[in-house]
Amino acid sequence: MPILLIVDLLAEREAFGKKGVEEIVKHFPKHEILLWAPHIENPIDYSFGTRIDEPDEYDIVVITGSRRNVSMWEPWMDRVAKLIKECEVPLYGICFGHQIICKVLGGEVIRVEEKTENILSVNYNDGKVVNQLFTHQDHVIDSGEMEVIASSAHCDIVACVHPTREIKTVQFHPEAILSVLKYSVECGDMDEEERDCFGDGIQDLDFSASFFGIDDGFGNSCCLG
Repeated sequence: MPILLIVDLLAEREAFGKKGVEEIVKHFPKHEILLWAPHIENPIDYSFGTRIDEPDEYDIVVITGSRRNVSMWEPWMDRVAKLIKECEVPLYGICFGHQIICKVLGGEVIRVEEKTENILSVNYNDGKVVNQLFTHQDHVIDSGEMEVIASSAHCDIVACVHPTREIKTVQFHPEAILSVLKYSVECGDMDEEERDCFGDGIQDLDFSASFFGIDDGFGNSCCLG
């Protein structure tokens, strides 16, 4: 059985951690799930997957979002950077994952004055325009080795692919589907005012469509193996 490694960087949160990861793993049926949370000592106990202290064997890697900031580098991030540099399997990054992958591969990430929390339009190089959920204050301003395939009015670099390695990243949160947003209020991860920032909460692309169903901007359609 192939192994999916989730670099679980919201493992302290019920909704965007547990429920968000639950949504991600639904897109990888018949995979063994490993959960790695190098940023905290006591992650939430999920009802699925196996918690590990350090990654070893894996066939696919997903790096999630985080409440930490690439622009404010912390020692544990060196362990994630090592994984990115050495990874020889498909690697996908969401929000923080997008930022740290670009940073490690020669890019630059800065913290801007205002946080973005909204559903906004994403413009892909192939002409597709979709609405996606953003919640971030760090911005990638140089993607390094990664090729930019999409932008938004508030951020020039919101989706990338690597030209030679199987790496793809997005700044938005395709895993934050309506049920995750609803649960985030129920469990206290967000209050009603914070939830209202995302309007109807409807995104055009879910996880699979974001990573496997969009042309990479260079004439190659990305699909799940």
